Amino acid sequence: MLTRRQFLKASGATAATLSLPSLAQQSAPDISIEIAPYLLEASPKHRFETVAYNGQIPGPLLRLREGREVSVEINNRSADPEVLHWHGLFLPPEIDGAMEEGTPMIAPGSTTRYRMTPQPAGFRWYHTHTFAGKDLHKAGYGGQHGFLLIEPRDNPARYDREVFLGLHDWGGHFEGGDDGFMNPVYDASTINGKMLGFGEPVRVKQGERVLMHILNSSPTEVHWISLAGHTFQVVALDGNPVQQPQTLEMLRLAPAERISAIVQMNAPGVWVLGEVRKHVQAAGMGIVIEYAGSTGRPQWIQPESLMWDYLRFTKPTTSTTNAERIELVIDSLFKGHGAEEQWLINGKSYPHTEEPVLRNGQRYRLVLKNLSMDDHPIHLHRHTFEVKRIDNGNELSGLMKDVVLIHAKNTTEIEFVANHPGATLLHCHQQDHMDRGFMMLFRYA
Repeated sequence: MLTRRQFLKASGATAATLSLPSLAQQSAPDISIEIAPYLLEASPKHRFETVAYNGQIPGPLLRLREGREVSVEINNRSADPEVLHWHGLFLPPEIDGAMEEGTPMIAPGSTTRYRMTPQPAGFRWYHTHTFAGKDLHKAGYGGQHGFLLIEPRDNPARYDREVFLGLHDWGGHFEGGDDGFMNPVYDASTINGKMLGFGEPVRVKQGERVLMHILNSSPTEVHWISLAGHTFQVVALDGNPVQQPQTLEMLRLAPAERISAIVQMNAPGVWVLGEVRKHVQAAGMGIVIEYAGSTGRPQWIQPESLMWDYLRFTKPTTSTTNAERIELVIDSLFKGHGAEEQWLINGKSYPHTEEPVLRNGQRYRLVLKNLSMDDHPIHLHRHTFEVKRIDNGNELSGLMKDVVLIHAKNTTEIEFVANHPGATLLHCHQQDHMDRGFMMLFRYA
């Protein structure tokens, strides 16, 4: 069977030397990103050799205006062919940043230039979209991720300032057995590249309304986040405004999900914002929130249970749409004898998965039946979808996303309008599952 590694290797051999059809003029680009080796010091005892954007982790915060064209230059100074995916944007497949869609890879030592028009508005991100296999320094396991904020044409700005926080897991090894099941176990967890106690605190003032943009860039792990002594007013999920903001003590983010939430700074002191599960916070996932004029040891208040529910951001509905149904059954194949498991969609593993043909303007409902024992963060490129049914429940409306966590042994249904022609990738956002075939393409008629 042709694996994703073999497919990318065969394709990349030629694609790495291609130029994109629309080259930017040779004036200075609006966005310049250098991909290069980097040594991350998450703490004095935790150093990770990785690859990063512009010599920092996360990469530089990019603030772009919705609908305003920009020029982009990407320089690959790493040892491997690379590609940069603009997660959540409506871009042509040639520049969306997935080899499977036809974006040319950038050869080591090469530079790519093009122009793009960023949309829709909201909190997006950018990251590599390459193969890692068992190398926990490569692809999503490494440092190639950064914040991307597409500012709307009109922004009421009902907050005093913004803070961007990126969750990530590092290093470690794979655990598995003869059945081929492989699970990464990490050495450290960080927020903005630093373990708890080793980075600069987030300094705030009493009375401020702080809009926190939180990204889970972990290659495989779901994270639960709380801020001791405070609550989050969730205003957007995956960069898309929610119908009614919800005030919560805890946030859950699957890999690639983003949450934007306003925190009212009304509890002076020194606090910990961090992972709720004690062993993950002990591995470093936390950051200090420090009020002006406050000193002392950062305080943590342990929540009693893990609580999160997409349903809080939806509305029940009895209305129907003219959506055409596409059923996708998710399962895994364990070959045994030490061979790695393969992930399947409708019984096939990428690049042999089906390629449904979409009609421009038609609405589609993806019925995602998860037969496996794992939860899966499913991402649809180049489109935003509406969550219509969760865990075989009632019909819903109002929740717009680009990643949704499909629970084990359950069915979730989502709808989108096919209004961005071109090859469109659907995949699990866990790096290990994607590497083992959990992806498929839609093509437009």
